[in-house]
Amino acid sequence: MDLEVSAALTIPASELGWRFSRSSGPGGQHVNTSDSRVELSWNVADSAVLSDYQRLMLLTRLGRRLIAGVITVTASERRSQLRNREIALAKLSDLVAEGLAPEAARRRATKPTRGSNRRRLAAKEQRSATKRQRKRPSAE
Repeated sequence: MDLEVSAALTIPASELGWRFSRSSGPGGQHVNTSDSRVELSWNVADSAVLSDYQRLMLLTRLGRRLIAGVITVTASERRSQLRNREIALAKLSDLVAEGLAPEAARRRATKPTRGSNRRRLAAKEQRSATKRQRKRPSAE
């Protein structure tokens, strides 16, 4: 089953590596006998479907999550292996899509408007007056 990350990128099933193990999550005694935990691995460095630019972006943005160029996601939230496989595929898809997303435009710094500055100072003055009125009256 191929993993469609976006309209332009589909990871073939042959590049995905699956591992299954016993989960510590919900399921009672059933957990002790079934391999419901899923590990999904994909080798970013050796993938044939990525362009050089995409590979470089993923290697730099996901660098902390990669081990020898391989990204691994795990899923053990559900009792069934099938549901955990679906969750792992969704996690990997989201991670890769996030890594390939273009950077957001940088915010241009602006000055506060004269009106907003006036409102801010008026609110400060009001707060100051409220606190002044809480003081104990002088003995005079």
